[in-house]
Amino acid sequence: MVDLESEVPPLPPRYRFRDLLLGDQGWQNDDRVQVEFYMNENTFKERLKLFFIKNQRSSLRIRLFNFSLKLLSCFLYIIRVLLDDPTQGHGCWGCSSQNYTPAKIDWSPIIWVNRSLPLWGLQVSVALISLFETMLLGYLSYKGNIWEQVLRIPFLLEIINAVPFIITIFWPALRNLFIPVFLNCWLAKHALENMINDLHRAIQRTQSAMFNQVLILISTLLCLIFTCICGIQHLERAGNKLTLFDSLYFCIVTFSTVGFGDVTPKIWPSKLLVVIMICVALVVLPIQFEQLAYLWMERQKSGGNYSRHRAQTEKHVVLCVSSLKIDLLMDFLNEFYAHPRLQDYYVVILCPTEMDVQVRRVLQIPMWSQRVIYLQGSVLKDQDLLRAKMDDAEACFILSSRCEVDRTAADHQTILRAWAVKDFAPKCPLYVQILKPENKFHIKFADHVVCEEEFKYAMLALNCICPATSTLITLLVHTSRGQEGQQSPEQWQKMYGRCSGNEVYHINLEDSTFFAEYEGKSFTYASFHAHKKFGVCLIGVRREDNKNILLNPGPRYIMSATDICFYINITKEENSAFKKQEQHRKNNESKSYYHGPSRLPLHSVIASMGTVAIDLQDTGCRSSSGPTLTLPSEGSKNGRRSSIAPVLEVADSSSLQACDLLSDQSEDETTPSDDDISTGLEYVQYAKGYPPYSPYIGSSPTFCHLLHEKVPFCCLRLDKGCQHNYYEDAKAYGFKNKLIIVAAETAGNGLYNFIVPLRAYYRPKKELNPIVLLLDNPPDMHFLDAICWFPMVYYMVGSIDNLDDLLRCGVTFAANMVVVDKESTMSAEEDYMADAKTIVNVQTLFRLFSSLSIITELTHPANMRFMQFRAKDCYSLALSKLEKKEREKGSNLAFMFRLPFAAGRVFSISMLDTLLYQSFVKDYMISITRLLLGLDTTPGSGFLCSMKITEDDLWIRTYARLYQKLCSSTGDIPIGIYRTESQKLTTSESRETASQSQISISVEEWEDTKDTKEQINNRNNHRNSTSSDQSDHPLLRRKSMQWARRLSRKVPKHSGKTAEKISQQRMSLYKRSERQELAELVKNRMKHLGLSTAGYDEMNDHQNTLSYILINPSPDTRLELNDVVYLIRPDPLAYIPNTASSRKNSFCNTIGQDAREETQL
Repeated sequence: MVDLESEVPPLPPRYRFRDLLLGDQGWQNDDRVQVEFYMNENTFKERLKLFFIKNQRSSLRIRLFNFSLKLLSCFLYIIRVLLDDPTQGHGCWGCSSQNYTPAKIDWSPIIWVNRSLPLWGLQVSVALISLFETMLLGYLSYKGNIWEQVLRIPFLLEIINAVPFIITIFWPALRNLFIPVFLNCWLAKHALENMINDLHRAIQRTQSAMFNQVLILISTLLCLIFTCICGIQHLERAGNKLTLFDSLYFCIVTFSTVGFGDVTPKIWPSKLLVVIMICVALVVLPIQFEQLAYLWMERQKSGGNYSRHRAQTEKHVVLCVSSLKIDLLMDFLNEFYAHPRLQDYYVVILCPTEMDVQVRRVLQIPMWSQRVIYLQGSVLKDQDLLRAKMDDAEACFILSSRCEVDRTAADHQTILRAWAVKDFAPKCPLYVQILKPENKFHIKFADHVVCEEEFKYAMLALNCICPATSTLITLLVHTSRGQEGQQSPEQWQKMYGRCSGNEVYHINLEDSTFFAEYEGKSFTYASFHAHKKFGVCLIGVRREDNKNILLNPGPRYIMSATDICFYINITKEENSAFKKQEQHRKNNESKSYYHGPSRLPLHSVIASMGTVAIDLQDTGCRSSSGPTLTLPSEGSKNGRRSSIAPVLEVADSSSLQACDLLSDQSEDETTPSDDDISTGLEYVQYAKGYPPYSPYIGSSPTFCHLLHEKVPFCCLRLDKGCQHNYYEDAKAYGFKNKLIIVAAETAGNGLYNFIVPLRAYYRPKKELNPIVLLLDNPPDMHFLDAICWFPMVYYMVGSIDNLDDLLRCGVTFAANMVVVDKESTMSAEEDYMADAKTIVNVQTLFRLFSSLSIITELTHPANMRFMQFRAKDCYSLALSKLEKKEREKGSNLAFMFRLPFAAGRVFSISMLDTLLYQSFVKDYMISITRLLLGLDTTPGSGFLCSMKITEDDLWIRTYARLYQKLCSSTGDIPIGIYRTESQKLTTSESRETASQSQISISVEEWEDTKDTKEQINNRNNHRNSTSSDQSDHPLLRRKSMQWARRLSRKVPKHSGKTAEKISQQRMSLYKRSERQELAELVKNRMKHLGLSTAGYDEMNDHQNTLSYILINPSPDTRLELNDVVYLIRPDPLAYIPNTASSRKNSFCNTIGQDAREETQL
């Protein structure tokens, strides 16, 4: 290979020493050539063109000068007319004046005018300058076709008005010649249009087409009127000798089509001019009006601009959406303007699509037309962001389109919008809604982010263990005054509507009347006594030097003056008035005292509290199997009311025992129980730690129950056996607890947030429910990697449309069935039909498995009225009327009285949109909601759970005593009650229910008579044909059943034919029950699949009950049997001594260590 250095020729000798001294300077002077660019612009013509045409500012000055020159010429013409007297005679310059004869037209006053020498000099000067400028601009804009320049109307008008004046310089006799100088108004109009265009170019702003068109229309109309005035006045010099004012009057009357007739043209030239001007006006003005109307319609579509002056003097927020629907708009406006301090804000909507008809109709309402401004444009264009004045906005809300088929693509659009706003207005606060959790880390810079799938699945998961959590959260994040249902005759609707007005508020401790006196005392003490005294529920606190919010930090947390307190109440403290108890008693001496649940919390005396107890109750941990409140001793029952331990100001470690859920000695025993041995199940030990694998970036780590070793993917499949186990259905696994089934289309990353709250470390191990994912499509491998560490989590490929798939996944052994709205059905031609398939499928499940608790997600909240639909249910029809009344009153929660929503059986993610809107006023709402749902875990912060009131707990009697009992024992903070009551049925419904109960025949009897079924059917074809008619009349069925019973008592038992007839009658009556037919269908399918029918209970029906939530009820609210109390329980980790900190190791380090059986932290 040739050496590279040998290929490079050596430098000449003369370069070597000089380069050392001068570098490359000498070489540059010798070899380089200086090149000048754009030499074509250095010519004289190009420089003139740059000054007169190309340069924006200099061109604007030239246009302004030209416009002023044309206006000056018109002004000089008016002066000449005012100074000219037609009665003095007319003639050429220096000729004797001649008067005209009125009998015939004398053209001399039309041809000649009286023009003074100074005025002539001014007009000639203006004409010279104008002609020179016109010739110069024509030369600079010449492009090879001279006739194109000469035959232009502005050029011809310039020649007509300027050349005659120049001729009079050389021919003085023509100085009094009439020249139509008033035509310069059209040149002024042309100069004005060019000047406006240059003005917008010079100041670098978008010109308004609407403004330009209005300006053109006005200038055209003025030019027509001015031309007509001057023309009529001059021609009538030979007629009626009209003045300028008379001509103005005549033109206005004529163009307005009034036509009084008192002033009319006399000679035919002036009449001809009027005809010509009217024809021109009829042609030109409609064209101008048409263009103006078109631009007005386009402006209505695009929305125009939000002026800079308004943006600087007023406050506004910008709402960015890809498509604006009426439901989304009304939800935003109702929630945003529900806050008093936002009444003066304006909402600017920036949307790329044309305004919908319904949206336009709503925005024309005066209440919204003065507040809402719709702009059609794209967030990705700085031009449209400037129209919306994004840099001056108080906030920007960016919402995703959840109706898109491709939700990932919708998220990508949202991300780009957020980036565009952040680039254009870095200081503008961003409130972003995202759909997929894996896309959340792209918008971490946003001030507030709500991930739809995160909240949705976490809320649905908590619904399975804390009933109606979705309704609880929805009511908390909606703004309401608690006036809903107060006019209803139903007591539960009054209580439910009143308590729905409770929201979360915040206040500094030192500034608060509620909490200021509890400085230096424990959080539990402050929460209990604030509820006892004012009826407010203190749920959380935040240190001044810490951004983390702590929900129920426990009795060991000491309140300080700088703490920010978060509490639940009807209204915030600043809007409350306080009355002293003595004054309140004086005002109510004549009134009967009432301890009912509708009592206002502020005025409650809480007489049921009794005396302060001296004896301390047992404060041990509740058993995980069934939490109950410890009964008082027998001695305390005789003399007085059962007493409860007082809540201590400062926590005492001897009286407050920590529930160490980490060790969980009772559950983590190394030996299996007898039940495990009898069922033959392999005993599996659990550990507690952080999941080693997360399916997406940005998920909050949560301490969970985990397996020591991950499960093979083949074992996660519920319906197929593998080499590790041979089970093929849910029954074969022999689970102790009932299943939780999730029916979804795909295993998205958001489904991970459904599993985590159900496997959180504070859930007792014996209460963990098996989770079965019923998926339409097989899950991805990365999703299986994430769930294989969790105990008792399985999946199955199937659909809720298929009864066999439901039976295989264990629907008959399930406690809850969660039906997630499918992404493929979220978009439909008719918006509200997107939920049609989900609603019908859930209705089928409701009819087949009446005892199953079904939790459904819908796209549109308005469709929840179709859930568990019964056409003859009069009670539901009454609730529908109530909903319409509440909507007419302007309620934001008109749908709250629907039984499925009140019971927490239906949920729509769009109801959580208000969480993002409310965070504009309450920036802590997203954090508190995430803590309640278990999406975020903060050290020292509590978690949401529930307990059920049993017969052993009814000694507590009232909610206030329950509050005291919980605070003094376990440190729990109750925030509400989930109550279930029996529903009052109509007469027809009760009869039908009674008739069905009378004719109900057990499945075992049907199995015994299975052999004679075909024979019975053949003999009773005619009878069965009329059974449908009888089934419509419950009275007929009841009488026929009574007749069958009497017949069975009269006839001897040994008669075979009679017994056969009775059996036939029973079978026909059995067939008339629709519920029995459905049960028969299900059991036949179970037998066909080889499944046992022992666990299927088709007659267990909860249709005749209604459930609702009471958030922060009155302290004197009576507890009822089966009430479920929502609790915020302190973090068990907060009770661990500091000496145990050495135990805090990662779970990943403990995986595979068989020697350690206890939980390692």
